Amino acid sequence: MSEAQKHPIDIVVAWVDGTDPKLKAKRERYLSSYSFLPAGAEPTRFHSLNEVLFCLLSIFKFAPFVRNVFIVTDEQDPKIDQLINIYYPERIKSIRIIDHKEIFKDYETYLPTFNSICISNMLWRIKDLSDQFVYFNDDLFLLRPVNPRDWFIQGRPVLRGKWSLPPYERLLWDSIKQLFKKIVMSNRKYDISPSFQINQWNAAKLLGFRWRYFRSGHTPLPLDKKTLENYFTTYPEQLKKNISYRFRHYAQFNTVALANHLELSNGNHYLAAPQAIYIQPHHRHQAYIDQKFDQAQSDEKLLFGCIQSLDLASKNEQEKVLQRLKALLNLTHI
Repeated sequence: MSEAQKHPIDIVVAWVDGTDPKLKAKRERYLSSYSFLPAGAEPTRFHSLNEVLFCLLSIFKFAPFVRNVFIVTDEQDPKIDQLINIYYPERIKSIRIIDHKEIFKDYETYLPTFNSICISNMLWRIKDLSDQFVYFNDDLFLLRPVNPRDWFIQGRPVLRGKWSLPPYERLLWDSIKQLFKKIVMSNRKYDISPSFQINQWNAAKLLGFRWRYFRSGHTPLPLDKKTLENYFTTYPEQLKKNISYRFRHYAQFNTVALANHLELSNGNHYLAAPQAIYIQPHHRHQAYIDQKFDQAQSDEKLLFGCIQSLDLASKNEQEKVLQRLKALLNLTHI
């Protein structure tokens, strides 16, 4: 029996199409109860330009050892079957669409949720998910072949990121802004903008880390299902509190950061750099996109790519990004 058979690796992709009229109406129905726009409800968080298709095609091309891919969504269909059947017909049966209702079973009172942190808190509850799985956002893709040891070594997740000092400067600045708004805005409601950095620090602090924390980036993130399952079944109130926010919130803890710091506390010493390139194509100079993709293809240390906020880019910038992705993955039928 091969290593892939003994210790299979699955991938979980969180996906949403914020332009879907049904989902949009659902989100606006909950937003109508606010007298202000919650900081975690910016429209760009929910937009999709079919990045998930490139994400999946890159996985099947560069990580053929992956057993199953679970796409987690809210009563939506990414409609990827036709193109997957063209390029990787043998993989179509390994794709499963997972509705929020499945992973929030017995926690339906917290649905609907428009909060990626809440959704990631519940991924360990996917039926038939392997103990070793990798969490992707739909704007992530692989650049070149990877192997299982890029994500797991001796059954332990490879923790991708670096040690950082606690974000004291950000915390101080946020406290000043909060005080200023409280004085100036009087009784009007407002939110502090949620922060990927703060949400990670919240997880580390929750587990007793005080002087530093392990900060991960926007890259595919390997996780041990049992690590999350054991923690959340031991501390169910922590889970309930964290998934109670329908929109991403400053006070929440990041799921991956929680898992990483649990791993570190349990002696996991498999640390690695993110090995990712970040592409933010909006409001950039003319050569930016080509320079980024050229770097991604020439630097063999880079394994992963992340295209952030493609919806904010111009039509020409969007088209250039899509053309470079097609070339990277040798796609001719899109």
